[in-house]
Amino acid sequence: MKTGLFSIGLDTYWPQFDGLLDNLNGYHNHISEQIKGMGAELVDAGMVDTPEKAQDAAKLFKTEDVEIIFLFISTYALSSTVLPVVQKAKVPIVMLNIQPVAQLDYDKFNAMGDRGKMTGVWLEHCQSCSLPELACVFNRAGVDYHVVSGYMQEDYVWQEINDWVDAAKVAEGMRQNRVGILGHYYNGMLDVYSDLTQQAAAFGNHFEILEMCELFDLRQGVTAEEIAAKISQFHEKFDVSDECEQSELERAAQTSVALDKLIAKHKLCSMAYYYEGSGEYENIVTSVIAGNTLLTGENTPIAGECEIKNVQAMKIMDLFGVGGSFSEFYLSDFKDDVVYLGHDGPAHFAIAEGRVGLVPLPIYHGKPGKGLSIQMTVKHGPVTVLSVVTRRDGSVFLQVCEGESVSGPVLQIGNTNSRYKFPMGARDFMNEWSRGGPSHHCAIGVGHIGDKLEKLAAILGLEVRRLS
Repeated sequence: MKTGLFSIGLDTYWPQFDGLLDNLNGYHNHISEQIKGMGAELVDAGMVDTPEKAQDAAKLFKTEDVEIIFLFISTYALSSTVLPVVQKAKVPIVMLNIQPVAQLDYDKFNAMGDRGKMTGVWLEHCQSCSLPELACVFNRAGVDYHVVSGYMQEDYVWQEINDWVDAAKVAEGMRQNRVGILGHYYNGMLDVYSDLTQQAAAFGNHFEILEMCELFDLRQGVTAEEIAAKISQFHEKFDVSDECEQSELERAAQTSVALDKLIAKHKLCSMAYYYEGSGEYENIVTSVIAGNTLLTGENTPIAGECEIKNVQAMKIMDLFGVGGSFSEFYLSDFKDDVVYLGHDGPAHFAIAEGRVGLVPLPIYHGKPGKGLSIQMTVKHGPVTVLSVVTRRDGSVFLQVCEGESVSGPVLQIGNTNSRYKFPMGARDFMNEWSRGGPSHHCAIGVGHIGDKLEKLAAILGLEVRRLS
């Protein structure tokens, strides 16, 4: 992901104040090194202090196709040196109103005795001077922008910048996200039905419509050696219950190998699926959970019940590196003030509390057949819940709430399920979460990333409904 950076200043100052430009360039270089350390490919336009240099910077950022631009307000600068850059680039702009220090040493400053030198030192610390001017011009020009204010030694500043870099990476990742759709919706789940055009418009991703017959053909070609290797992978990643029959392990392994080949063939980054059939097709759809769990835990999120909106949410969480396990609401415990979320479909084994269990189920509730399933609890500690939501008018927004996965009894029914506490309590969480109008599915990720999700939404031009 390419990130742009440029500083702004006023060329009139340089011959007036010795050392000022060198000091400001030093701060610029420090910011540059910090951003490079965040894993971004930096496109650095340096100091822009004239309208002519602004045109050069604009051309550079456009040519390099940067995802986001950081604008360091190094000292006072004319807005005419900034507007041409951002207008041509047409990407999110984050203004860095970052001072060298948290507080000027006023006694030392006033004791300098030379008003010329004092003015030079002040200009080195007057980053705030240009911020209102730039905001005014951006507002009038219709330019979207964001601001980070603080000082060089402040952890908050670098965390904010890092969050913007991470969000820009995820935005780029979502545009590259090839989403497979295998089968059809679970019949009657009206909340799950999605407008693929609107989803592609919101996130920039591609949808690949797949046929079950293709997966069937791939499954027919799986070899005994591939099945044996996949069963070994099951034992490596899961605690395989002694109750699992060898025939069921082989059936799930054969399907898992075929799923891997389907994903590779179409270069898919995520997939939503559901099917109800008979014969060999039912044999496939009742043996997908183990393989889809492996794919999900290895950065190819898979959502059951053809929940396309939720696989988008899962992919966002996965790109942020926090998981994104397929979940729905199981029950509320008003005594312990917790909400249970889980699902009988594929889980994200990489964010499990302890080992993930692979167990047999005598029946898939609400679905045909029987087979192997996953028993898992999400890692205890901070979590974030995310849903991609569509409004009545078709527009898309993100709904977010931070909480905590807590220890306690879970349902040993061969499903993923965990206990979650939320700041507003179980009752108000259920009421307010539902009021936003999401589908009954959501994605769970570890850690609190509400701030990053808000930045991602800002980059994508989406709204966020954040519960707190």
